[in-house]
Amino acid sequence: MINNALADASLDEYLDADTSSPLSNPDAETGTAVLERPETKEENKRADDGDADRFAHYVSRDRIAESQATGRPVVALCGKVWVPKHDPSKYPVCPDCKRIYDEMRGW
Repeated sequence: MINNALADASLDEYLDADTSSPLSNPDAETGTAVLERPETKEENKRADDGDADRFAHYVSRDRIAESQATGRPVVALCGKVWVPKHDPSKYPVCPDCKRIYDEMRGW
């Protein structure tokens, strides 16, 4: 009980002594500025048919098999999202996927 009384007294003294503290006068204007974010138009990432860039991308075999069974899109190493529908051997390998894959193998 004595410790609580001392703590309360110390807190009151601290708040009374610190006049610049917002706790000492909650009604005072503190000059807070509001920063507004500029509006930016975000493009939604969407799955496409995979022919837009005409590249074969690196994706794990498990993900390809899952996509073929469920029809859900896959994500390549380069970040491309699409539902694979075409034979990748007909297209050149995506340079970004190849670079990332080579970096991963180098470890």
